[in-house]
Amino acid sequence: MSATTAPEPMESLPVRSPGTPVVLDRREGPFGEVVLRGRGEHFEIIANGCFLMDTSDGRSERLLIDVALASLPARRTAPSVLIGGLGVGFSLVRAAEEERWGRIVVVEREQAIVDWHREGPLDRISGAALADPRTGILHTDLIAHLRTATERYDALCLDIDNGPDWTVTESNESLYSPAGLAHCHDRLTPGGVLAVWSAQPSPAFEEALRNAGFSGVRTEEVAVARGVPDVVHLALRAG
Repeated sequence: MSATTAPEPMESLPVRSPGTPVVLDRREGPFGEVVLRGRGEHFEIIANGCFLMDTSDGRSERLLIDVALASLPARRTAPSVLIGGLGVGFSLVRAAEEERWGRIVVVEREQAIVDWHREGPLDRISGAALADPRTGILHTDLIAHLRTATERYDALCLDIDNGPDWTVTESNESLYSPAGLAHCHDRLTPGGVLAVWSAQPSPAFEEALRNAGFSGVRTEEVAVARGVPDVVHLALRAG
């Protein structure tokens, strides 16, 4: 994607109040506009005018990694994990903090987000995790990767939108379709775990996971300040 004029270094940005967002970078790419904003000490990612995520909490993004690892047999050494969506980096950082993980692969289709982590303001969050020798970044579309890749992973931790019932990008709906879930199933090793982040619970998605041949389907909730809880949907591929 073509970049706009790079934002000023964070150190030289004007002092801003916690409630006033400041645009740090704005990119236009194949999937629409992506914006990085600063709000006080935190950062926000906006896609096509819709809020995606920020750095104010991150509990559910960390839970995505924790429950996936806990769902794998303890005897499985150096399990591999595919993280779908780099976002603000919380899931990657959590994975890199855990010595038990082996290969850590992050799939991110927005070059802007990769740039913000590698050479922009989000480096302060993910810099150490990106430097971890276990970590690799694939700049590609997650759904295409799941459909065409041949390698398998012990865990798929997916957070590419607001969840199965509320997608910001229309094409992401196919991830939660029968065909998309079949691709997820194929990319897992026997006994592997699929963990999917969502902004709200979805009984219909739980049923879709069962229909796709997954077992052990369950939902972990994380309370938020207002509204329904964030959740992580979990499902296992039969061993």
